[in-house]
Parts: sequence; structure tokens; C-alpha cells
Amino acid sequence: MAKRSSRKRLAERSHVGGEELVALWDPSQYRLLDCGERRRLEWLAGYVVDRPCPGASWPKNPRELWDEADAIFRRIPGKEGSWEFRRPPPEDWAVAWGSLSLHLRCTPFGHLGLFPEQAAIWQWLCGVLSRKDEPLRVLNLFAYTGGTSLVAALYGAEIFHVDAAKNILGWARKNAERSGLSGAKIHWICEDAVRFVEREIRRGRSYDGFILDPPSYGHGPEGEIWQFRRDLPRLVDLCARLASANLRFFILTAHTAGYSPARLAAVVSQHFVAGKGGELKAGELFLPGESGRKLPSGIYVCWLSC
Repeated sequence: MAKRSSRKRLAERSHVGGEELVALWDPSQYRLLDCGERRRLEWLAGYVVDRPCPGASWPKNPRELWDEADAIFRRIPGKEGSWEFRRPPPEDWAVAWGSLSLHLRCTPFGHLGLFPEQAAIWQWLCGVLSRKDEPLRVLNLFAYTGGTSLVAALYGAEIFHVDAAKNILGWARKNAERSGLSGAKIHWICEDAVRFVEREIRRGRSYDGFILDPPSYGHGPEGEIWQFRRDLPRLVDLCARLASANLRFFILTAHTAGYSPARLAAVVSQHFVAGKGGELKAGELFLPGESGRKLPSGIYVCWLSC
């Protein structure tokens, strides 16, 4: 009963605010304290992190907050980067979103295992899945540590969770276990996204929902090279060939420079939506900051069938 109530609250909070999707977090779990001078200061379950943020080009305010950081990540030209710790992260460091528990750690790339702006997509997805009676079959490409897959699993969806890194898949599995979803219908697949979709087409498979969060550049497990600008249209087109007769939604998020919401929506409209009808929305993702600023955190395109 507690899990059902949690799902209902999340669905009630889901919204698409015109051109904007704003991520909502319980302030006891995640807070964006400030951002500026190409940095972001975040509070995650009692631990404060200062790390790069190219989109925050304005001055920091208030500056004294930044002296409270427990960990600072600095990029090193030609290298991955380096963390400076004023105190170590908690031994079992995690944040909760509803009934989900997401493990955190400081990686050599400055990531924590969480892109907090994705909570805006989770909110939207809760609203979609809460209105569907039968469980959906969902493909999640570039699925990372599993937050979106776990949201879909809360509603009984069968998820094909695809990521090219074995260690990241292990992290996602751990998040599922932490969240009480180790028995959910999640297929953990270590494979290049394009290669997996091509294989599924040959197998005659189909999906009711699609989730894509591709990087600007990446490598598959066998050295495959992904380039957003070059490969995105073809991948979206391939996904369209996997659409089932029960197709419900398509979600694409991106952080690649040079892409506007209109440009990304045009790719989805041409290569996936054509002839399907439904409702297409596109805009920016935002994280609300306690300093009063909203941090632009990527762009999204969401399509929902009628």
C-alpha cells in the first residue's frame, strides 16, 4: 500500500510546463544550492559537492556557500579529472526519489551516478504510465544507472535496459535491489545501442515505449563509436521500425551543444512520429536553484500517442 501511495503522489506532481520541464526533488534528498562561473554546488543527502557546469556562465551568489563544499571536482586538460575531499562521502551514499533509492559515488569523470534533471522526465513518465492499465514493453537506450528504468518498473513495465558499460549495468542492478525492484521485469543488456536495435529489428521484436538519453560522443563495448550529430537520426528511425501496435510514448533527452528544442523535435517528428499522430512536446530541462536561478540542464522531446 505504501508503494501505491508513493506512485500516486509522483504521478500527481508530473507536469509539462509549456516549453519547460522542471525537476522536482524532496529537499531532504537533493538541492541545487547555487550555480555560476561554470560550476554547480549541490547538496545530496547531507553531502555537498562542487563540480563543473558549463551552462552556468553567471556569477556565483552567495559566494560563502561554496566554502561549505565537502568534495570539489576539477577537470585536468587531457585527463579525466581529480576530486579534492574535505571529508569523504558517506559509506552508503544514496538519494531517494519516491520509493527509489539511488546509490552515489564520485567517479573520475565528475559524475555521481545521478543526473538530477532527469527527475523531470521521471515525473512525466509517472503521469503517462499511471494512465495505462496494461503493462508496457519499454526500450531504454543509453540507460546509465537505471533511474528511468526503475520508474517504469514501478508500474509493471517490462524494460530492456541497454548500456555499453558493464560497471554501469552493475550499478543499475544495485539501484534496483536497493529500491525493492530486484524481481522486476528488467533485462540488463550490455551492448552498443545501435547494434542492439538493429538486432531487435531482425528478430521481429516490438516495443510500446522508447527512452533515449544519448551522449554527444561514446564507445560501445566492442569499440563502436557513437556520434550524436551523425548517428541520432538513424537511431530514431530504427526505433520507429520497432514500434508496436500498442505504441504509447517516445522520450529523447540530450545535452549536445548546437541543438535547440525545435531542432531536436524536428528529428523526432521526421524519423519517428511521421504518420502516427499524437502529441509532441519539446523544450528545456531545468533544475530550480535555492539561489533563485533555474539551471538549464539539457533539452527534451516527449511524444505521447492519442
